[in-house]
This record gives sequence, structure tokens and C-alpha cells, in this order.
Amino acid sequence: MTVQPPSAEPGDADLLRRYRAGDAAAFTQLYERHRLGLFRFLIGLCGDQAVAEEVFQETWMSLIRSESLQREAAVLFKTWLYQIARNRLIDHWRKQGKRQQREEVFDEQLHDQAMAEPDPERQLSLSQDQARLQAALADLPAEQREVFLLRAHGDLELHEIAELTRTSAETVKSRLRYALQKMRRLLSTAEEVAP
Repeated sequence: MTVQPPSAEPGDADLLRRYRAGDAAAFTQLYERHRLGLFRFLIGLCGDQAVAEEVFQETWMSLIRSESLQREAAVLFKTWLYQIARNRLIDHWRKQGKRQQREEVFDEQLHDQAMAEPDPERQLSLSQDQARLQAALADLPAEQREVFLLRAHGDLELHEIAELTRTSAETVKSRLRYALQKMRRLLSTAEEVAP
């Protein structure tokens, strides 16, 4: 039996167990640990802030409502969380009868700024960078975009992405490689065109 040192951060599965045993602070810690990456994954995948927020909330509610800690989640909690989010987004798209078009761009950096008067030049630069990134993401095929976002925002390993998307690790590796190549090309082209 391995004993964790007192200063070690509790694992995700341990936090979920503690939450289910009545420790609300454990859920807060779990939520804070994954909220930003999960939301960025959803906004990157669907491109619609309202849909991303709705699916984000549904994901956490599904996690809370789940009756048991799945065996897989005990080892790969993050993969399980992102699988729930992915399934909720697919359910949303099915209810709508199609994938939603990108309607607005969420600028995380501007959103997190304090309410003090921001530097207009910095704000414009951040906005332009975010717009270029969103445009490059939008140009990726859906499968490549999903793998890219799971790696970039979910910080999932290739084998975890393969399990989540139910594809082979080699396919995931290829999709990520093509996505990175295309993103580099699109972003470098966008920089050359930018004023």
C-alpha cells in the first residue's frame, strides 16, 4: 500500500470520492482543476459560447448525477470527464439536427482581465490573435480539431485521446500531426496578411 505524503495533491478520483462522501470543498478543487481546459475544449470544438456554456454545465451535472465512480474513471478521470463533455455536445448537435455554425468567438484572455481600463492596443492585439487562432481552428477538419483540442486544452495523452474517440493511437497521432502542420501553416499565412 502506497501512502501519499501530506503535501501531495489528491488525485481526481480521490476528490470525486470525497465529494460523494459529502466534502463540498473536494468538488470545488476538482472543478477548479478542470474547468478552464474543459471549457476551452468545448468552445474550440463547437465555436459557440452559448452552446459551450450549456454543454459545460450539462457535463458537470452528469458527473454529479452519475451513480458510481466508473472503474476507468478511477485511473483516467480526465478522459472520463472529456468523454462526458464530448457525448453531451454530440447529443446537443443531434437535437439540433446538425452541427452549429461558428457564430461568435470567445476571447478567454480578454474575459479574464480585471475590470480596470485595459490597454486598447493590447486588447486589439489579443483580439486579433484570438481571431486568427479561431479561424485556423475552424479550417481544420472536425476530427483533427477534436484531437488538437483534447491535446492542447485537455492535456490528454495520445492513448487517452484514442480511447476517448474510439480510434487507434496511430490515427490519433496522424490527426494531431496534420492538425499541427495545418495550424502552423494557417497561422503563419495569417501573420503575413495581418497589418
